[in-house]
Amino acid sequence: MTPDLVPLAAGELPGFGNDVWWIVVVKTLMIFVVLVLLTLFNIWWERRVVARMQHRIGPNVHGPFGLLQSLADGVKLALKEDLTPKGADKVVFILAPVIATVPAFVTFSVIPFGPEVNLFGEHTPLQLTDMPVAVLFVMAIASIGIYGIVLGGWSSGSTYSLLGGLRSSAQMISYEVAMGLALVSVFMYAGSMSTSEIVAAQEDWWFGLILLPSFVIYTIAMVGETNRAPFDLPEAEGELVGGFHTEYSSLKFALFFLAEYINMATVSALATTLFLGGWHAPFWIDELWAGANEGYWPVLWFFGKVMFFIFIFIWLRGSLPRLRYDQFMAFGWKRLIPISLIWIVAVATMRVAREDLEFDRQTAMIVAGGLLALFLVLFLIPERAATGSTTGADGQRSRDSQRKGGFPVPPMPDGGAVQGAARPLVFASDPVTTTQSTDERGTTHG
Repeated sequence: MTPDLVPLAAGELPGFGNDVWWIVVVKTLMIFVVLVLLTLFNIWWERRVVARMQHRIGPNVHGPFGLLQSLADGVKLALKEDLTPKGADKVVFILAPVIATVPAFVTFSVIPFGPEVNLFGEHTPLQLTDMPVAVLFVMAIASIGIYGIVLGGWSSGSTYSLLGGLRSSAQMISYEVAMGLALVSVFMYAGSMSTSEIVAAQEDWWFGLILLPSFVIYTIAMVGETNRAPFDLPEAEGELVGGFHTEYSSLKFALFFLAEYINMATVSALATTLFLGGWHAPFWIDELWAGANEGYWPVLWFFGKVMFFIFIFIWLRGSLPRLRYDQFMAFGWKRLIPISLIWIVAVATMRVAREDLEFDRQTAMIVAGGLLALFLVLFLIPERAATGSTTGADGQRSRDSQRKGGFPVPPMPDGGAVQGAARPLVFASDPVTTTQSTDERGTTHG
């Protein structure tokens, strides 16, 4: 066997693990600086975009176009008084923001920014490192960050903070399952869980086009995973004051703030890597310009796609009100996870059909189109309201309330019954009104 035909060892990736130590240090510093600057820019950009959506001016005082507003806010947070609640667990209270922030930086170590380039005279890929299970590494490290949120809520000694931390843990469990299932079809098509090899597998067709249902499911799950509006239930100011970070101030609050925006960039970079071809140029540019995927140009394409996802985050925040918590959890468990499982079976079936039954591309696309239509129907079918088995006036009232879309109203503790059904609550941000009734003693119940 000739040397060029010797198979690679199990788990070995060519091009990684050969850098000199100072190149590794330079790459690490570059990732840190890029993430901090990207966070400052995203905060400014979010304020400008939302201001334009709401017909306001937005930040325009500090620096040209207000570009230094985020830096001014960071200095302000650093100079504010740092308070620790009297009943807090001080050690955990201080460590929680650090636990939430550090994993947000670590996840970018396996994200490919571009191909192999000449960096200070050394040929090296624009990626800190890679591994055969790089995508699982990203999800595992990102899951550690949830401990910072949960411990921050618990250690604050506040009921609102504890509720926000518990909500965040429930959200992470629910939507990370759907996110992981959405990635299974990507692994089947790429034949690898390495981020660099997944990008290489999309040289001809992006997986976001071939595996559109997986792309949609991942996009929804990543918004829920990062606790962003309309899925920002752990921070719902209308219900929990500020959620898990209610008792935090100064630099510790700034770390939570930094972790949220870096997590947005992380899931956006992962979506770019897995579904939009990573650092590859868009098709029309690649066809017109042969050098579009060479040198440092791919870094521009990569960050352009990442900013597209960041804009989606901002657009959702400026357009949609916050969901009700039970609706949010039901959507994750009863919609996203079952559809993800069905789609995995469908993708595996199509792969086998193309390889063993020799389906051509046109037949496979027709089958995929039919499956996509089926999934859209499953998304749009309204969930059937559960019918209670309670009999009598209260049971009838509960069933009537459920038919109208509201909550069943239980009888009052003193025996009085609420007359009429509660107003349907669609979004938690709506003003909540309580139905009042008067019992036979003339007492008004709220």
